[in-house]
Amino acid sequence: MEIAALRAFVEVAERGSFSAAAEALYLTQPAVSKRVAQLEAELGTRLFDRIGRNISLTEAGQALLPHALAVQRELDAAQQSVR
Repeated sequence: MEIAALRAFVEVAERGSFSAAAEALYLTQPAVSKRVAQLEAELGTRLFDRIGRNISLTEAGQALLPHALAVQRELDAAQQSVR
């Protein structure tokens, strides 16, 4: 799993929007969608249910979120300790 894909997944999950996640990450919405799609392809499952403009985490997405958040915290801690 790529760190960038996990970050995109976390942002979408927390913000409830691919557009809002893109803005937070300083990316385009298609770039965020592509990262999440790559993560879904790698895991072989959908992480979000997309109904119109509404999105929600699937069961797999709910299972992944705490792990993705933990990875993000560890990466932040590693950067902090290096600085």
